[in-house]
Amino acid sequence: MVGPDPSSHVPYRWAMLRRLVARTFWAVSRWKLVSAPAPDRPTVLVGAPHTSNWDFVLMLAIAWRLGMDFRWLGKHTLFSGWRGPIMRRLGGIPVDRSNPFRVVDEVLERIRTGEVFGLVVTPDGTRKGHTHWKSGFYRIAQESDMPVTLGYVDRTTMTTGLGPTIELTGNVSADMDRIREFYADKAGFRPESRVEPRLREESRGS
Repeated sequence: MVGPDPSSHVPYRWAMLRRLVARTFWAVSRWKLVSAPAPDRPTVLVGAPHTSNWDFVLMLAIAWRLGMDFRWLGKHTLFSGWRGPIMRRLGGIPVDRSNPFRVVDEVLERIRTGEVFGLVVTPDGTRKGHTHWKSGFYRIAQESDMPVTLGYVDRTTMTTGLGPTIELTGNVSADMDRIREFYADKAGFRPESRVEPRLREESRGS
């Protein structure tokens, strides 16, 4: 992609500015972008291993360099006051934890209006002590009929980017086997905080 996608909902000047910022970042960064092309349909974009808040910076740089629109979920308090317009401009969608199912409805409504975007979900979190991934990304993908794109960060090779886009089958264990295979050699920004891609639902046989 040599320029902003004409079908994008992002204003042209903002698209050009963020692409310039991304090119500058990759020109000076020690990290290397090794990526598949951006998906051409709405997708759930898994960001893993998510071990540091620096992953957000890399996510911006990846998406902006590939000309990809993305959305991410954040607790609604992050969008209060002066931060709200900034968070929304950066792709944020506020989540009211008292009504989390509303998120899927909003995602579906955006798809119906013709938006093409990656919905970034970080199923392993950044806090220590996690032993499993959260299954929200899987449920959202199934309920919205979106595929899953595997984004990654690997400190051992200093590479980051987008991996394959896969269609979920509904067989949780089989789907997670494919995801585990991809992330087997991906260490994250802080390898000591990496969580193995495994859902609690797998042990319950669902």
